[in-house]
Amino acid sequence: MVLSMTGYGKATGSFQGKRVVVEIRSLNSKSLDLNMRAIPLYREIELENRSIVAELLDRGKVELSISLENSGETKNYAINRDLAQAYYNDIKETAELLGESTDDILSMVLRMPEIYSNEKEALSDEESTFVQGLVREACNHLNEFRKQEGDQLRKDFEGNIGRISELLEEVPKYETARIEAVRERMKTGLEKITNISIDLNRLEQEIIFYIEKMDVSEEKMRLSNHLNYFLETMNIPLCGKKLGFITQEIGREINTLGSKSYHVEMQKIVVEMKDHLEKIKEQVLNTL
Repeated sequence: MVLSMTGYGKATGSFQGKRVVVEIRSLNSKSLDLNMRAIPLYREIELENRSIVAELLDRGKVELSISLENSGETKNYAINRDLAQAYYNDIKETAELLGESTDDILSMVLRMPEIYSNEKEALSDEESTFVQGLVREACNHLNEFRKQEGDQLRKDFEGNIGRISELLEEVPKYETARIEAVRERMKTGLEKITNISIDLNRLEQEIIFYIEKMDVSEEKMRLSNHLNYFLETMNIPLCGKKLGFITQEIGREINTLGSKSYHVEMQKIVVEMKDHLEKIKEQVLNTL
């Protein structure tokens, strides 16, 4: 199955009045490169979340974000009531002693030092499980996105591989003309040389040896096998790296075919093969 490394996933949910939002994005990478951003409360389960991402996404340059949407139902502070009571009593007694009004004592109390204290919220097991479930859900949504992108990659692969196969089938019709052209060129060159004795038998042996070196039968066979193997490998899960290796082998055979072409039309075929191969290489880089 062909999967793209590019994707996006999002999951949201509410836990005891808090609206938790998990977003995850991925791009192509040779390994898992995870960058995680989370509110302080959820940083203590970073290792667990990293394990989930590694399990479900395998590899890629991944950005994971865990945040809260403010619902107005939660607070991160507490009023020190004992201190507030002490302030209130002191201010009231002082105001009465001085004969001042005691109407607005509460507003004064709320402005006094250390009346508020930060309330550090503890992460419960239930909330930890809830958040990890959202991370898993976001990863699954991202994988759905990867599959959709992968379906398009597969179509592109099949199109480019198919075109290279078609071009390979055109090679044989130029092989005879190619060899004859080389034979004629060698013969013409020798005819221009004067005052030397030529051993025709040796000459024929050299021509045969040269033509054998120009033979591309093995290259055609190996290239055809590599193309078929590429198509078969697309059915294997997480095939991106393997497709990359096969692409390298396809490139070697096309290059060898080009170095042995010695024919204008065959060289044109090789150039077009390379064009389609470059498209495959670019797409393989984004294949999981």
